[in-house]
Amino acid sequence: MTETGELVSGLALGSFRLNGQFLQVAEGLARPAGVTAAWWQVLGAVLREPLPVAGVARVMGMTRQGVQRIADLLVERGLAEYQPNPAHRRAKLIQPTAAGREAIAKINPGHQAFSDRLVEELGVDVARDCLAALHRLSTALDHLTTPS
Repeated sequence: MTETGELVSGLALGSFRLNGQFLQVAEGLARPAGVTAAWWQVLGAVLREPLPVAGVARVMGMTRQGVQRIADLLVERGLAEYQPNPAHRRAKLIQPTAAGREAIAKINPGHQAFSDRLVEELGVDVARDCLAALHRLSTALDHLTTPS
């Protein structure tokens, strides 16, 4: 394999491992609030503004079908609700209910404590560098994989 092939394989494998590690942490943080990491992910995407399923999928890097399944579960459990979408009659908007916002609020203290520990472990400058590198990698992948 060439150096470029090895580099990209290392980036992919490293990101898969990071994804698994972050999901494990997220599950642990979400569990006491009675939600899963995936539910937290979808609720988190619509905290600031309601979005259609496709919008959540785009923002969170998930499949539309996966978001639809989770959104339906959240609505069924009273953590989210569908609202009419003035821009598209069939693509309803998802927004958290008061119970959904309360569940997220229960996660926040543990999330903050974990965040403080991780950034202390890395150091603020290294954490910023990691974030910048992830953004650059994501942008490059978007440029190479998004049809023009």
